[in-house]
Amino acid sequence: MSLGPINRRRFLAAAALTPVVAAAACRTGQGPAHNRTQPARFLFVSQGKTGIMNADGSGLRYFEFDVPDQATWQPGGFFPDGHRILFLSMEPRRDGPGRPFGEYYHQTPTHLWIYDLDTEGLTEIATRDRMAVFYTPQLLLDDGRMLVQVVRDGVAQAFNMNLDGSDARAFTQAGEGMPYGLNLSPDGRRVAYHLASPSGYQIWTSDVDGGTRTFVAGHPDHLYFCPSWSPDGEWLAFQDCLHREDPGHDWADLCLCRPDGSEQRMLTSGQALWFGATYGSPENRGGGSNTPTWTHDGAILCSRRLPGSKVAWEYQPDRPDTDHFNRDFKPELARGGTEIWRINPRDDSAVRLTGCEPPVWDFRQGESPDGTQLIFCRAETGGPPAIWVAGSDGRNPRPLTQGIDRRGADHPRWAPQGEF
Repeated sequence: MSLGPINRRRFLAAAALTPVVAAAACRTGQGPAHNRTQPARFLFVSQGKTGIMNADGSGLRYFEFDVPDQATWQPGGFFPDGHRILFLSMEPRRDGPGRPFGEYYHQTPTHLWIYDLDTEGLTEIATRDRMAVFYTPQLLLDDGRMLVQVVRDGVAQAFNMNLDGSDARAFTQAGEGMPYGLNLSPDGRRVAYHLASPSGYQIWTSDVDGGTRTFVAGHPDHLYFCPSWSPDGEWLAFQDCLHREDPGHDWADLCLCRPDGSEQRMLTSGQALWFGATYGSPENRGGGSNTPTWTHDGAILCSRRLPGSKVAWEYQPDRPDTDHFNRDFKPELARGGTEIWRINPRDDSAVRLTGCEPPVWDFRQGESPDGTQLIFCRAETGGPPAIWVAGSDGRNPRPLTQGIDRRGADHPRWAPQGEF
């Protein structure tokens, strides 16, 4: 059956190519050049733009794409060669003010692109046999194919397609739900994802074509979210939000199980993790789902809340959601904060990596490809986030950037190290 209009929960919220249609350059001058001795780098977003920066604080640049009528640009991940980035751009929203988010969002035209760091060329992809105006990339499978979310007439479906959009094969069927948080197994053979279905958010695995499915976890009272494979492919980690008690999805717990659903156990309790990260002021707000990440040696990094913590943005469940945010700013009710912790699933030991007095909100944590550095966002209550870096043990933390006009930097993502 059809799921009907896409609602807030379902958006917790990625062959021959067409000719190069535009060129991109970095605001500060020369574009990145291939140099395997350069320091570790990361991508991030700020005010609808994508930046790239060295982890030592040098080399900050913002990509400026000469393409008309694109309101925002978001990085969708690196190709295996480390030289190309997948981008998503969106045109201005297609509705008048005040319409519910789920009724307008999928009517907004999107475009997918490949940006080459060596040549500074920007190439539009997924233009052949286009099925709808709304495409979002979900997962790069290899140099030639990807999984893409397509929404037609309010119904979402995932397809495995060539980069140019041809040979699209259904990964899910129309009406059964939409997979999000797709994660490719280390051997490239299996995909783990959470499926927003009529029965709630469930964890599944399948092959890259959507077949040979395995049900991992699901319950109507639990919102299971964003599974990720351990480095050895033996485990899945994902979040569990008690959404009936927490409709704003502020908090969750960390779960671990085998890819077949066996040996499931909780690594935290009491909804200890910051899930729906919201920050900023009414003039400059932001947010988005915050997820645990694996380290190279099989530990898990997460954003853990201090006891009794409460965010400054209160979700309004009885009000129509027109902006995929639907919150009121109440800083007088805010308290506490979050810290980055490292949890070892082998023995359930936990070590705090970051902290601050008075407390702040640390989130979006990730270990560098060589395992030596930790990147994360830090925001004071009511303030914009900055991107910080520290040693992988949390020592020597230091800020790197607050983004454009110091209005916030978010969603840091490590580049493949030494591949520029």
